[in-house]
Formats: sequence, structure tokens, C-alpha cells
Amino acid sequence: MKTQTMNRDWIATARTLSDALPFLQRYEGATVVVKLGGHAMGSDEAMASFARDVVLLSQVGVNPVIVHGGGPMINEMLARLGVTSEFVGGKRVTDAETIKVVEMVLSGVVNKRIVQAINMQGGLAVGLSGKDARLITCEQTDPALGFVGTPSKMNTKVLTTLFEKNIIPVIAPLGAGADGETFNINGDTAAGAIAGALNADRLLLLTDVSGVKDGTGSVITELTPDDIRKLIDDGVIAGGMIPKTETALDAIADGVRAVVILDGRAPNAVLLELFTEHGAGTLIRPVRAPKA
Repeated sequence: MKTQTMNRDWIATARTLSDALPFLQRYEGATVVVKLGGHAMGSDEAMASFARDVVLLSQVGVNPVIVHGGGPMINEMLARLGVTSEFVGGKRVTDAETIKVVEMVLSGVVNKRIVQAINMQGGLAVGLSGKDARLITCEQTDPALGFVGTPSKMNTKVLTTLFEKNIIPVIAPLGAGADGETFNINGDTAAGAIAGALNADRLLLLTDVSGVKDGTGSVITELTPDDIRKLIDDGVIAGGMIPKTETALDAIADGVRAVVILDGRAPNAVLLELFTEHGAGTLIRPVRAPKA
């Protein structure tokens, strides 16, 4: 009985690999930017699973770029150091003291944890921030928010150079101002700007929800920009989902082929989205695919 069960498992695995072939061929040579949110990083086990998925992408010819957040880790460190944050319009004011902590956490602890996880799974990852090689030049978003930046200029040469060597870039969402000052960038915004500058095939926004939901709470599997604007106007898309969908709209306008909002806590979410017919989460692209 045990042998029969194992045989069935092997057959199912072989069938899964066979079914994935068209998708493997479809994404060979493609650039896929993955935004890994702070809450989606989860446990060490979840991080290892994510890292295996990223290494597999690289192994089959995809050019993955990982952009990460780290809000919960920043909050924890600020509390540990006794640094009090003020908020304007729900956004953290990032003063000179706070930006030092933000950079330490994002470029240090968080970035290197992801790099090490990928390397431990047999990949070759390098940690960067938007300050490296003038990857992201920023303008101040709002003087009231302090050192919070909006990408104004991108230089992706360092990323394309890494692609040529099959090296996986892991990017902390920081940028430099015209005078060399450090700016904190919203992780989704940074990922969208990088994906747009690379004309990425896919931008995957891994979050802690299963996708964009309709009025009944069901996940909407596919949306166009016009759909998104209507759902925002109708109040169906609200709260924290608004900036994510706005990031998707900006990325598509900048040349990204499609954006997917999906649950980063789900096992193998990236592989399910890219290499299976049903995908995962909510797919956003300029025009709805014709029905078969």
C-alpha cells in the first residue's frame, strides 16, 4: 500500500512538471519583479520555501528581482531603541534619527536575511538598496513626512549586469536624493518603479491577503485599469488595497505587462501564479484576455 501511494505521488509530481512546460517556456528570459512584504516573510520555514521558489525561477531562465519591505521589523527596532514616531495622514514622519534606524533594518537585518535564505537554497543573491549604483534617485514626497521619497529617476544598469551573471538582486526600498540624502520609499512604490524601468513581464505584489476582493468578499481573478478605477470610486477597493492597486496602475502605465496581487503566505504562491494555468490572486493587465 505504501509503495502504491508513493508511486501515485511520483506520477502526480511528474504530471505537474509536464503541465508546467508551456509556462516554463513562456517565461524563459522574462524579468519578474517580486515585492516581498514584511508580513509575508513569515517564519524561517516560510522564508526557505520562498527562497526555493526564487532559485527555481532563476534555474529555469527567469530573471527574478526581489524588492522587500520591513515595516514590522522597523517598528520593533524603533520601539526597542525608544524612538517615538509621529504620523501625518496615517504616514510615518521619518526624521533624521528615524531614517538611520530604517536604513539599518532594511539594508542590514531584513535584506541580508533574504539574501542568505536564497544562497542557502543554492542560488546566488546579492543585497542592494536603491542607493547603490544610483539605482533609485528620489524627490522628497512631502516636507511634512521628512525623509520619505518618491522615485524620480531610475538607473537599472546594475540589475541588467547582474542578470548576465545569473545573480539575483535583493533590493531594500531606499533611495538617494539629489544632494545624497537617504530617503525611505514605500516598498510597493519602489517595486513598481523598478518593474517599470525594467519593462518587466510581471510584477508580483506578495501581501497578506489573497487578492483584490469584490463586495461579497470573493477574490476577483482578473481586472483592468478601468475596472480598478470604478471599484475605487464605488468604495469596493478601499483602505490599504488602494495604494497597491495604484502601484499596479502606475507599473502598467510604465510598461509592465501585468501585475498580480496575491497572498505571499500561501505555499509556493509565486510558482502557482507563474507556472500553472489557474494562477493565484488577482491579475491586473491593460486589456482583459478574450474568453476561449
